[in-house]
Order: sequence, then C-alpha cells, then structure tokens
Amino acid sequence: MPVGKLEAHQRALRHVAVSIFVFAGDRLLIQRRAFGKYHSGGQWANTCCTHPRWGEAPATCARRRLGEELGFTLPLTARGVVDYRANVGNGMVENEHVHVFEANLSASAAFGPGALPLDRFDPSEVQSVAWRDRGWLRSAIDRNAGDFTPWFRIYLDRWTELGLSSRD
Repeated sequence: MPVGKLEAHQRALRHVAVSIFVFAGDRLLIQRRAFGKYHSGGQWANTCCTHPRWGEAPATCARRRLGEELGFTLPLTARGVVDYRANVGNGMVENEHVHVFEANLSASAAFGPGALPLDRFDPSEVQSVAWRDRGWLRSAIDRNAGDFTPWFRIYLDRWTELGLSSRD
C-alpha cells in the first residue's frame, strides 16, 4: 500500500529513495535545500535526492528527478545501495534504502563555455548549488555539521563503500 513520503518520515517507515552525485573532476555538485522544505531546509546535500513514485524504477526516478529539481539531465551510473536511518528534525526520521547514482562531467562541460546550466533549478526545492571537493566538504562539516543534511554526512563517511568517484 503506498504511503506518502511525509507520513513515511513521520512514522520512520523503511522506504526506497534515490541519491544522485554529479562530479566534475574532483568536485561534487551540491545543493542547498530550499528553506521551505518540510525537513532539512537550508541544509547542504548531495546533488539530488528523492523518493520514487509508487512502482517507479529507481533509475527512472533518478533521471526524472534530476531534470525536475535541477533543470538538466545526464547519463547516470548505478553505484549501489545503502541503508541508513537518520533523525532529520521536526519529529521525522529517514529510514531509507537508497539507490545511489553518479554522473561524471569533464571540466569543460561543467565550467567552460556552454557549461551545464546551473540556474534552472526549482526554487521550491533548491536554494542554491555549488561545486565543492571532498576535502572542502569534510572541513566544512567538521566546522559546522548542522549546515549539512544527516544523510549527506553519512554518504561522506561511506564514500568508498558507495563506489563513488575515488578522486579526493
């Protein structure tokens, strides 16, 4: 029986999710979640994450959501599955079985003329985006972990296990 994502988080129900990581060399495209989100608003997270529609395949969901949320699509590679449970505030818990996807861009595709458009994101979902390397992310999290979503901190701790880009 389908359950909405808000109810799933309120009841801490185990559910399927997808997370996407877009890299350009050693830099990861991260997003700051819109302040109006029902949880984790204003915090930084990986490129994109969501929940599949009822009966939707994770890969289909990942492609769809990247376009809806950030305004572009890219070829994605499945990197595995991770399970985690995290308190996300407001009495909500993410208890997720996450399919992880990765895309890799050349530096020119990310930063050169005609680069990936980063101004087409949905403002009800995304406040802003930035390219950051893993070292910068770890340092920023060490300084103020609360600026980052719980799941993003988990992903950084499980980087190798997830099979994400090994560039550091």
